[in-house]
Amino acid sequence: MITAIKTELLKIRTTRLLVGMLAAAAAWTAMVCIIESSRSGPAGLVPALWTEAGLRAVISSTGFATILASAFGVTISSGEFRHNTATDTYIDEPNRFRVLAAKVITAALVGLSFGLVGIAITTSVGLSFTIGNGYSVPFGAAVIPRYAAGAVIGAGLLGAVGAGLGSLIRSQ
Repeated sequence: MITAIKTELLKIRTTRLLVGMLAAAAAWTAMVCIIESSRSGPAGLVPALWTEAGLRAVISSTGFATILASAFGVTISSGEFRHNTATDTYIDEPNRFRVLAAKVITAALVGLSFGLVGIAITTSVGLSFTIGNGYSVPFGAAVIPRYAAGAVIGAGLLGAVGAGLGSLIRSQ
């Protein structure tokens, strides 16, 4: 099983897909977060940043990163069938359960990085706008790690679900 996971990680490292999708996740998350932060207030997109609800809304807006983690999982599973490399994979490892488990575990591990990128961007942008406008942070220090854990675990789980769906769908 360890060898199958290492093989899946090698496949990911030797393509540009991960870098491109992480860059897209970072760009979209930053864009949404900057727009939300700059348009916060009573008549804005989110409540004012000096309120707890406003800063929470900005910090928890990691949706694009988690969606792209799921899309990445679908792509690594269904890409085998698209590029006709599934036959080679199943010849190397005839146990289909091990192949699927390796893909799901790998997608979950890589999905964690999507969550890390998303929460790093939303936290830095949200706190930058809050402090830059002269506001104090409206909640304690324990809230940010809790949101970070949720974003990272959520992206990892969605990556795993995407890998499972990609094996079922087989078409990108």
